[in-house]
Amino acid sequence: MNSYDVAIIGSGPGGYVAAIRCAQLGMKTAIIEKYSTLGGTCLNVGCIPSKALLDSSHHYEDAVKHFEEHGIDIPGDIKVNLKQMIARKQSVVDQTTGGIDFLMKKNKIDVYEGLGSFKDATHITIKGKETTEIEAKNIIIATGSKPSSLPFITLDKERVITSTEALKLTEIPKHLVVIGGGVIGLELGQVYKRLGSEVTVVEYMDRIIPTMDSGLSKELNKVLKKQKFTINTSHKVKSVERKGKEVIVKADNKKGEEVIIKGDYCLVSVGRRPYTDGLNVEAAGVKLTDRGQIEVNDHLQTNVKNIYAIGDVVKGAMLAHKAEEEGVFVAEILAGQKPHIDYNLIPGVVYTWPEVASVGKTEEQLQEEKVDYKVGQFPMRALGRSRASMDLDGFVKILADKKTDEILGVHMVGARAADMIAEAVVAMEFRASAEDVSRMSHAHPTFTEAIKEAALAATEDRALHI
Repeated sequence: MNSYDVAIIGSGPGGYVAAIRCAQLGMKTAIIEKYSTLGGTCLNVGCIPSKALLDSSHHYEDAVKHFEEHGIDIPGDIKVNLKQMIARKQSVVDQTTGGIDFLMKKNKIDVYEGLGSFKDATHITIKGKETTEIEAKNIIIATGSKPSSLPFITLDKERVITSTEALKLTEIPKHLVVIGGGVIGLELGQVYKRLGSEVTVVEYMDRIIPTMDSGLSKELNKVLKKQKFTINTSHKVKSVERKGKEVIVKADNKKGEEVIIKGDYCLVSVGRRPYTDGLNVEAAGVKLTDRGQIEVNDHLQTNVKNIYAIGDVVKGAMLAHKAEEEGVFVAEILAGQKPHIDYNLIPGVVYTWPEVASVGKTEEQLQEEKVDYKVGQFPMRALGRSRASMDLDGFVKILADKKTDEILGVHMVGARAADMIAEAVVAMEFRASAEDVSRMSHAHPTFTEAIKEAALAATEDRALHI
């Protein structure tokens, strides 16, 4: 039987990064993955393929709607080749997962393919082509999450689908009904809207992206409606029925009136659930919470001292980069170091266009915590760079402490917001004030000038370009 210092169950961003860091720190490391490719949901059926389709569909939309204005004339009709678009997406996935294979070899990490389940707190049985057993002093659970559904919905994975199936459709829906106005539903909804689908979003809460700052929800709602999305908030879905090639969604609006929406595809994107199926945690004595998550302490340690858990399977935001931070954190704890994670400073991003990004406290949280704060906001349309690229929607909003001027939250909608948010994370990591950021030189013309201007607006309301 092979013995290891650390064994990691699950090879998503949390698992494979934990494995690399453990190996870097001199531990003999194994990683167990039940699927034939490494990388978990994110690389195979999540972050990476969805961004590939978002980019492809964005190029198509630009060609159809904006090339002529840019002085680019294309003879003949511009057509979508969905088969090629999906094939390119798959090649991006293959290159990325292949890169993880390379990193495992480079770091001398043993990879086991099969379903890993606990025999006891130090032994894992791996059921693949053959059944193998390994021993490990420490074990990290990184089994991630799966798409959630609603109890009355039958997911046939043909017409009533999850994000996994939405990434490999063979035809463009005529009318895609999206249940859930969160990140996944809006991103995939925008992919197919660009390609010609009618898209209707049905959201239970009173706004889309309900976990983010309400100003971001309002702005994105306005932009998506301009893009001809139909958005129904405060709608409670009560049934989804398939009849041949038609899907009928029935919901009650906030007045209690029944609304019937008919489409040819229905994407169910009502969140994700922690995935522990087949893990047999009971054999190791590991406790689960009432929400099905692995219960952990502040060191991501379970109630069994040599077993840790990270990523979507534990509490907190289900984000690939949060899982990566936790993977490094646990590896360094096992090596006797004293790492830290500030969960308040893990950014959230929605990869629609314009993009949405956020870090720190929202206005609603600051009001609830009775924090005296000030707001500096700057519109993207006031930037020369935005006008040059025709990306005029959105704004940057900085929330700062009224007394100390320390930045407490940064929220933005706009082109490249996903990249720009990193500046805010750096500033807040070093507890910068709004004035600190306002006095930093930002290259002109850039989108990031909006951050400087928002900081100026928060500092005695002295933005320069509005």
